[in-house]
Amino acid sequence: MAYETQDSIKGNDPDRAIISAALTGALTTRDQCEAIPYTPAEIAEDAAAAREAGAAVAHIHARTDTGQPTFEPETYQAIHDEVRDRTDIVINFSTGSVFDNIEKRLEYVSEVQPDIAALNMGSMNYAKYSDSREDFVFDMVFENPFDEIRRLLRTMQESGVKPELECFDTGHIGNTRPILKEDEIDSPLQFNLILGVLGGIPATVDNLAHQVRQLPDDANWQTTPIQRDQWPLTAASVAMGGNVRIGLEDNFYLPNGEMADSNAELVAKAAELVRNVGREPATPNEAREIMEI
Repeated sequence: MAYETQDSIKGNDPDRAIISAALTGALTTRDQCEAIPYTPAEIAEDAAAAREAGAAVAHIHARTDTGQPTFEPETYQAIHDEVRDRTDIVINFSTGSVFDNIEKRLEYVSEVQPDIAALNMGSMNYAKYSDSREDFVFDMVFENPFDEIRRLLRTMQESGVKPELECFDTGHIGNTRPILKEDEIDSPLQFNLILGVLGGIPATVDNLAHQVRQLPDDANWQTTPIQRDQWPLTAASVAMGGNVRIGLEDNFYLPNGEMADSNAELVAKAAELVRNVGREPATPNEAREIMEI
């Protein structure tokens, strides 16, 4: 069993680590990494391969066949059906967007009803360096006001979809307090702690521990470190009793610095880390039980 403390594990399972595979992203392209899937069938094949490698959850942004981000409910439905035809992996759809399309996001959550939907918990400057860190791949304001958070949350609750609370900084965790106070969300809460996005909290072990200490005692949590910081922080997370997100949305590279051939290759490395600290990757059914989906 991994080293256990109340502060680190919270509501997580000390013996089982949930590995989420972030398959696509909204902004990553095949010009950057040829292995990124675009079409519903490609995404579904990647989800099935990630499941075989040890992932319990597939986190998905819909794309057009040419790789552009899309929020069309028909595309999300096609992805859902293709994935479910191939695997029992837990399906997690993104609702994050820098575009003005809240109605589309509400529509596909309520119509398609994935197992989980990601819910961004605050606004921020949002930027990402190129691999050389000499310039920006993108630089924008990521707006997530309380009104939109509440509208998305109500839709998820009414549709039987588990909200995953995406927190890029400490203030985003604090933004859950009025929602909890008004009893607008069911426990146990599911948090995704993103570290290393320029504009959010930097990716350090101290900052990860600080973020975890802010969470409710019964919360489930996973870590999403970005780019080069992914592997050291993933190792720290699994040792602390956390769950992890891995995948080409967040990082293209294996621990040795080589570009991954697939999402499944990244998942397999994460599963190896999980086993190295005496835990086992959770199956989709075990993940559903842990998260109470």
